Amino acid sequence: FIARLRTYVKQEAEKNKSQWKTMGPAKVAVPSPNDFLQKHSKEPKLAPRKKEQDSKKMPELSVPQRTYHPVIRIKKDFINRNAVAVITGVPKMPQHFCVDTRQGDKYLLEPSGMVPKYIKKKDYGVTPKYVTRRNAEMKREQEEYEASVLEQLKKRAMKNLSDEEKTNVLQALKKKWEETNSEFQRLPVLTDTMYKRMHKEELELKLKQLEHDIEALEKHKTVYI
Repeated sequence: FIARLRTYVKQEAEKNKSQWKTMGPAKVAVPSPNDFLQKHSKEPKLAPRKKEQDSKKMPELSVPQRTYHPVIRIKKDFINRNAVAVITGVPKMPQHFCVDTRQGDKYLLEPSGMVPKYIKKKDYGVTPKYVTRRNAEMKREQEEYEASVLEQLKKRAMKNLSDEEKTNVLQALKKKWEETNSEFQRLPVLTDTMYKRMHKEELELKLKQLEHDIEALEKHKTVYI
């Protein structure tokens, strides 16, 4: 592999190699004789001053012009004016205060809250609108909650058994009792095996449960499911 810029890099390296070892370039340009150093040549120079056109203006006169109107200062009698203002003015009402110590410590009554200041307002004692609105919203939410609770209770409430259904249930129970009793009566007298004893006990439990249910239905007028 040979780089394309190899020769260019080599030339640049040779051209700038060890410049710090020399005393500068071999040939220095000689200044021209016309560029000799002059006195005050390096000092900053100001721009040329423009000629003022004050010569065209007329000189100001010491005499005032015709359009001049002097300010007339009227002498004011502050003493008499203040006396008239005091005589004709409305006297300043004293502030009501209360002294509560022997040393004369006093406090103003108006900002203390002991003077009925706000009872003269038109809306004094009236319930604010936001309180009325909030109470109405709370009442409405309470009513909605109670209605939802009643609806849930109605859904979960027990069913009242009607007279016709009660009669049908009683007849079915009695019929079931008769069938179970007849089956119990047909059992053998001697129960010598485990199966016979278990079958007899099962029929006895059925008969007791049926008798209990029939008695409960006949005893109570209203029955809930």
